[in-house]
Amino acid sequence: MQQPRGVVAVIRRGERLLVIRRSQHVRAPGTYCFPGGAIEEGETEPDALRREMQEELGCDVTPIRRIWRNCTAWQVDLAWWLAELDAGVELRPNLAEVESCQWLTVAELRELPQLLSSNREFLDRWQAGLSRAEPQVRETDD
Repeated sequence: MQQPRGVVAVIRRGERLLVIRRSQHVRAPGTYCFPGGAIEEGETEPDALRREMQEELGCDVTPIRRIWRNCTAWQVDLAWWLAELDAGVELRPNLAEVESCQWLTVAELRELPQLLSSNREFLDRWQAGLSRAEPQVRETDD
């Protein structure tokens, strides 16, 4: 059986990052995390990122590059992607998946008691500068 794969969107507005609070209808209900989800069979990471953002927040994003990769405690191989969202875009959370969304600083994120552990690990790496060490990845790469 192939290891489950997922994709995560890291979207910045100045010093703030876009995070969601998961709905009560999904795995890890009520927790905070960066938006994203499973990569479907035959889907590239950028395609999955675009689809997940459309499904979760009703918006289009532009994937820029993969900035980190890790394996969660649930054995999901996650690809973390820096992505852009146009400034005027209105986010429309799909309440079946997302309870709310907000823009928070790294310090505010770290204060959230219900932040997923993989997201804390990402923030540690991000602040250590390792996110910039990932080589550029073309959109067609998996």
